[in-house]
Amino acid sequence: MNKRTFMQVGLAAGAMAATAPAAALAQAKAEGRKLGYAMLGLGYYATQIIMPRFSECEHSKLTALVSGTPEKLAKYGAQYGVPEKSRYSYETFDRIIDDPTVDIVYVVTPNSLHRTFTERAAKAGKHVMCEKPMATSVADGEAMIAACKAAGRKLMIGYRSRFEPHNLDAIALARGGALGPVATIVADHGWTASDPNMWRVKKALSGGGSLMDIGIYSLNAARYLTGEEPIAVNAMESTDRSNPVFAEVEDTINFQLLFPSGATANCVSTYSANCNRYRVSGPKGWVEIDPATSYGGQAMRANLDGQAKPRTPPAVKKSQFAGQLDHLSECILTGRDPIVPGEEGLKDLRIIEAIYKAAREGRTVKL
Repeated sequence: MNKRTFMQVGLAAGAMAATAPAAALAQAKAEGRKLGYAMLGLGYYATQIIMPRFSECEHSKLTALVSGTPEKLAKYGAQYGVPEKSRYSYETFDRIIDDPTVDIVYVVTPNSLHRTFTERAAKAGKHVMCEKPMATSVADGEAMIAACKAAGRKLMIGYRSRFEPHNLDAIALARGGALGPVATIVADHGWTASDPNMWRVKKALSGGGSLMDIGIYSLNAARYLTGEEPIAVNAMESTDRSNPVFAEVEDTINFQLLFPSGATANCVSTYSANCNRYRVSGPKGWVEIDPATSYGGQAMRANLDGQAKPRTPPAVKKSQFAGQLDHLSECILTGRDPIVPGEEGLKDLRIIEAIYKAAREGRTVKL
C-alpha cells in the first residue's frame, strides 16, 4: 500500500467512525427506542425539576422510582405511570438488577449516599447519573469511578450548566479567543440558608457547607470557562458559629484559583447572600451572566466591540435538564464518553479539598 492509498483508507475509516454515532442515534430514534431512567431520591430537585423534563427528551424516559418514602412512590408512580413492580425502596433497590426497563440510575440523594448507591447501581448492571458534588471525599469519588469501570458502565455527573445555552456561549467566547486570552474570572454563588435541620448543613450527610453545595458552581465555571486546571489555590473562611445553621459546616468561603496560563479566578461560596453570577474578561472584552447557573432566567451581557450590551446565545432544542438526560443516553447508544464523566467530578473534589486546606491553614496550596 502506497502512502496515498494509505491516507485514503485512513480518511475513509475516520469518516465511517464519525458517522457511526449519528447513525446509531438515528436508528434508535426511528425505532422509538428510549433508555429508561430510575430516579433514586424523590426530593424537590428530582420531582419538581428533573422528572417533568422527560417529556422533552428524545432518547430518555422515566421507568422506575426509588425512595425511602412509600407515599412518594405511590404519588409519583401514579403521576408518571411507573408500575408498582418498578417502584423500589432503598432496601429493595438491589432488585433493580432484574428490571429490564431500567438502563440508568439517576442518584439524587444527600452527598454522603452518592458512593454507596453508585456502587450498587453499577453492580446491578446499570449506568449512573450522579448529582454533584459526586461524593464527599476524593477517596469516595475514586471508588465510584472504579466501580463503574469494573462493571463496564458509564458514570456521568449532573453538571447541567454544560448543556445550558448561555453557558455554552460563554465557553465558546472565552475559549474561542473573542475576549483575547482569559485574564480574570469573577464568580459568586450563594443563597441564604436559615434551616438548621436541613441535610445540607449536617456534615455527615453533606460533607461540608456552602462549598459542597452552591460554591461548586463557581469552581466548575472557572474551570470550564478557561478550559484549564488550576495549579494553586488560596482561600479564606467566614462562619458565625453562634448561628445554629453553621454548627457543623462553613458559611462563606472566598477562594482564588491560579491557572497555568496566568489567568486567575476570584470566587465566592456562601450561605449568607443570594448571588448567582460570573464574569470572564480578557484584553478584547468581557462576557457576564447574571443569573448564570440557576434553573432558568439566565441573562447575558457582553462587551466585544467596546460597547456593553445584552447578548442572546444561539438557541438549543432542549432545556439544560433534558439536554443532560439525553446526553448520557446518547453516549450509551453510541459508545461515546460523556463530556462530564466521573473524572470531571473527581477534579472538582480534589480542588475542593485543597480549598478547605488553604482556608484551614491560611496558606497557598499548590495542586
